Amino acid sequence: MNNSPAWSLVVHGGCGQLSPETLPGPEAECRAGLSDALAAGKSVLGAGGSAVDAVVAAVRILEDHPLFNAGRGAVFTAEGRTELDAAVMDGTTRKAGAVAGVTRTRNPVQLARAVMQKSAHVLLARDGADVFALEQGLEQVEPGWFRVESRWQALQMMKAAAARGENMFDADLKYGTVGAVARDAQGHLAAATSTGGLTGKRWGRIGDSPLIGAGTLADDRSVALSCTGSGEAFIRAGVGHEMGALVRLAGLSAAQAAERALADVNMLGGTGGIIFIGRDGMPGWVFSTPGMFRGRATACDEDEVAIWGSEG
Repeated sequence: MNNSPAWSLVVHGGCGQLSPETLPGPEAECRAGLSDALAAGKSVLGAGGSAVDAVVAAVRILEDHPLFNAGRGAVFTAEGRTELDAAVMDGTTRKAGAVAGVTRTRNPVQLARAVMQKSAHVLLARDGADVFALEQGLEQVEPGWFRVESRWQALQMMKAAAARGENMFDADLKYGTVGAVARDAQGHLAAATSTGGLTGKRWGRIGDSPLIGAGTLADDRSVALSCTGSGEAFIRAGVGHEMGALVRLAGLSAAQAAERALADVNMLGGTGGIIFIGRDGMPGWVFSTPGMFRGRATACDEDEVAIWGSEG
């Protein structure tokens, strides 16, 4: 693309040591889920809607899709629970909302948006976030609604390995976060991220996804981004803040900033991926794993959906 598109959108469904044997479901279904998320966001942007509306619409599709680790299809904690995290940020105002450890809201990304728009806070967690969801009238479901049998079996395999004295925690390195970033026709940016976290996580562990300036950031002055990967490394590297500063203060492009930030994650022993859109509207991604579920669309190009490192 030589010219800045009128609007642009990027989505992701996680990354990791992916192979045809380790996909969470049939490859065609994984690609279809990404295409559906793109379609939801495109319908908003193509009609002149806001970047915030677009990223929430796209992420909702991925949260409801059982092959992605967010909402329905989330992984289980060591105690056999689903604890969901999400964040939304508006690049125009730099307002943000996030939730961590929620258990009954069907679409955590909508709850994060409600925190941004209808509270005086940025991050709500656990019981308080669940109460806020009820007060906002958001759709609630029984915890069993999130359960997907393959996710449950992954936890049982991890426990069985632990009983044999093996360390299976995150051994297959499949990071299932989902996210979306967008630039609308008015030139405004937004980002949203949602996740079920890591299989077997304990003690209320929270990763980078709901942390503004780590796994999620949108700033009209620089870049919108959503991350997936080794959450602890992304937190320590402050990936979102780092990318924004590199674009705004050092004059790097969004793509250059993403490469630099991901290199820092790798240096800290982590792996992962980042989707991004710069203030010029140019969309992209970087990742340091064999595969990443991803897709992008603009007002002037054909949609692209990819999984493997050799694509795109």
